[in-house]
Amino acid sequence: MRHHLAQNAILVFALLIVMWSPLATAQNQTSVPTEQGSTPRRGVDYLLNYLNMAGTTKACAFRPLTQAERTHLYLKTMVNPLGYLKAGSSAGIDQWKDKPAEWEQGASGYGKRFANILGQYTIQRTVTFGLASALQEDNRYFNSGRNGIWTRTGYALASGVLARDNRGKRHLSISQLGGVAAGAFLSRYWQPRSQDSAGNGAVSFGLTMSSNMGFGVLKEFLPDLGRVLTKRHSEQ
Repeated sequence: MRHHLAQNAILVFALLIVMWSPLATAQNQTSVPTEQGSTPRRGVDYLLNYLNMAGTTKACAFRPLTQAERTHLYLKTMVNPLGYLKAGSSAGIDQWKDKPAEWEQGASGYGKRFANILGQYTIQRTVTFGLASALQEDNRYFNSGRNGIWTRTGYALASGVLARDNRGKRHLSISQLGGVAAGAFLSRYWQPRSQDSAGNGAVSFGLTMSSNMGFGVLKEFLPDLGRVLTKRHSEQ
């Protein structure tokens, strides 16, 4: 069992390196052109967009995705290094909490926890992609373009459960909810006895949705930090 886990970990990271390298140097085909600015500013915006860390494109600039763009975006998120870092940190937290206890400690326990979280992410993203393609839902994050901390925060939190149709109108995201639910409940099949109940799946679903909403707030305000940093750079 430990031998197979080690092999799987090696394969995952090898796949990440092989697939991410050409994507990282390719033109970002899924983002809408952002505001013009200095070279450092455009570089920061591109990096934030590539890592899916921020909504540097405003909602007023929305345009619908083609299926080719939607597929490209899905493949890019599957090899996004930030996703592997999030999985690794989440596995580390579970390791520290000894959750689930059946997986014990050590490299073997961490490998199981990392594979578990990566598996949930993979199911979630794949189901979300399939449903979004069928329902023509767009779950990308767009900056509100609004003023006021609370107004922007409310918009960002709501974006965790909302998607846009091809006209740019927002509605409850069936694909997002369906993807998160699939990852939370289907993963119960490989969980140990202490974590394999429907109740545990519901808790996982709630935590993931809450996390998505929290990251929405980060994506809304992170470009502001980027503007401050690039402004300081230009003034030096």
